[in-house]
Amino acid sequence: MSDPRRALDAIGQLPDVEIDIADAALHLARVDAPDADWQAARAHLSELAREAVRLPGETLAERAESLINLLSSRYGYSGDTERYDDLANANLIRVIERRRGLPVALGIIWLHTARSAGWAAHGVDFPAHFLVALKGKSTQAVLDVFHGGQPMDAPELRELLKRIEGDTAELRPGLLRPMGTRAVLLRLQNNIVSRRLQGGNLHGALAAIEDMLRIAPDHAELWRQAGLLNQRLDQVAAALQDFERFLELSPDSKAAARVRSAMDELRTRLN
Repeated sequence: MSDPRRALDAIGQLPDVEIDIADAALHLARVDAPDADWQAARAHLSELAREAVRLPGETLAERAESLINLLSSRYGYSGDTERYDDLANANLIRVIERRRGLPVALGIIWLHTARSAGWAAHGVDFPAHFLVALKGKSTQAVLDVFHGGQPMDAPELRELLKRIEGDTAELRPGLLRPMGTRAVLLRLQNNIVSRRLQGGNLHGALAAIEDMLRIAPDHAELWRQAGLLNQRLDQVAAALQDFERFLELSPDSKAAARVRSAMDELRTRLN
């Protein structure tokens, strides 16, 4: 589609399993970088898909090695350790141009390539560090795509967790729970939201959340976040609409009482 936001609206109506993760991330990138060469990025993704179908991979170890050879060794994809917080690291077009990015942005390229090869793969919502898992019949291979696809067994995962949560942290159930496609895309965009908020760009953060809602229109927490930002920007009518939608989706949540209180305060501004 020529209009990326119309494309995002269409993606928002799809079941999670039907979303093309790289295509959706490309449309999100086009919104944030309208002058970037998105067609070259799409051509590169197509090239990766064509090469993926020829990759050897009878076992999980062979599949991991094939992806590492293609994406890390041949194309040079790796994490940006020098400018980690640069917004370009969360924009798929810029990541393709620079071959550098955040873990989740790189992960989308790895997932796209693995799935193009016909291999089951999913994102892993590890604390503060996105990982990719290749799934076999009874096991999985977890890869750190920020570090070139490094295989992550239990000792490596434990060490990573300790670096993030402290020396007393230990592996626990749920840490390697698979993420759906929408969840991966929202994690990607959350990086943009958080960095814009840190820079004081409330309007930019709100715009990013609104685009996230295009692909996840029933995500209650996003409606609450949009309402809070509209409230801070003194956009009363918009904040009330956002909060009303949040309460429709999550009327009994812990935040519902606070939202109702905020709505009462906002209504006083309209009188």
